Amino acid sequence: MKIDKEWVIDQIEKIACFGKGQRGITRLAFTEADIQAQEYIMSLMDQVGLVVSRDQMGNIIGRLEGGDKALPAVLTGSHLDTVPEGGKFDGVVGVVGGLAAIRRIQGMGVLNHTVELIVFVGEESSRFGFATLGSKAMVGLADTHAWSKAKDQNGVSFQQVMAQHNLNIQQIGAAARSSEQIKAFVELHIEQGQVLEKSGNTIGIVKTIAAPTRLKITVEGIAAHSGSTPMEERCDALVSAAMIILAIQEIALQQAGRGTVATVGALKVYPGSINVVPGLVEMWVDLRGVNQESIVECLQVIKDAISNITEEQDTVVAIEMISSEKPVEMNPEISKLIQKSCTDIGAPYQVIHSRAGHDAMNMSKLAPTGMIFVPSKEGISHNPDEYTGYDDIMTGIDVLTETLYQLAK
Repeated sequence: MKIDKEWVIDQIEKIACFGKGQRGITRLAFTEADIQAQEYIMSLMDQVGLVVSRDQMGNIIGRLEGGDKALPAVLTGSHLDTVPEGGKFDGVVGVVGGLAAIRRIQGMGVLNHTVELIVFVGEESSRFGFATLGSKAMVGLADTHAWSKAKDQNGVSFQQVMAQHNLNIQQIGAAARSSEQIKAFVELHIEQGQVLEKSGNTIGIVKTIAAPTRLKITVEGIAAHSGSTPMEERCDALVSAAMIILAIQEIALQQAGRGTVATVGALKVYPGSINVVPGLVEMWVDLRGVNQESIVECLQVIKDAISNITEEQDTVVAIEMISSEKPVEMNPEISKLIQKSCTDIGAPYQVIHSRAGHDAMNMSKLAPTGMIFVPSKEGISHNPDEYTGYDDIMTGIDVLTETLYQLAK
């Protein structure tokens, strides 16, 4: 099997067919399209000669056995699931690129360490509201109690979905691995920002990964007839919600200089009729950044603003913390090794922050971890227009190959 640019293009395009719609790619976690993509990658792993298995979470593991099985393994990988109407590069570059790197390493001589390609399940939170499920399970951070309550927009529970794929939610804990088993983890990914494109550099060596804090805000008013209820007597939950959304944007803008962002990405209005004053609104907030102090400050100001708005509007609010994670530093030694790999092959690079979350931030709790970024055109991601040039992807694969080889030889 010849691993060149044409092969990489072909694999990314083939995977893009799984879940492809009129607008973008929808390959939500554990859906038929996601499983089809997983099975396709497993077939490629088998062709390359990897030993292929799944863990109790459903993560796919492809092993290139090293000469000394007693030594810890060197890992790479990413994810295949997407957001609704997403692009074809997010996650997939790290999976296809990881497989390409391992195939190249096979021809570079006998390795002491085993090298593994991991395809993590459920990286995106789009289906069940929880992100990076697969890597959390692998590092022993699975919250089976919370996950068992999660349902998708069709009312299908995470627990049901696991059972449909012959996985038992109560056995997820067995997917956890020990730090003694893993020497390092290196993830190749598209940047999902414009820093590299603007600087003209091909490689970003990630220093810090931003962490998401996610909230569910419920605003309760009084449902009423839209024609017969005077404006001054209304307790309109949607009006309060709209004011909260604007407040969150303004607060995040004030913290933007510190790299903090906030998004209200989902909204449900009840009863959802044009002739009824909304009585209940649920909204979901994604707050994240690389500065923990800024995140905490932003969160407190948001809570204060919500309290003032709902008091003024005579509505009631409940704030539920869905998840709260801290920014994660990548391992300096792995970053230095990536830097040396860039220097050795002549790839222009820079140190960069990741403003998106990745499986690497969980894996860093288990083993020394690094991330390699390649540019995103106009910084667009989670969008059908997401694009990364294939020459840049190939340079990323070159850097990944050299880094993994140095770790595993």
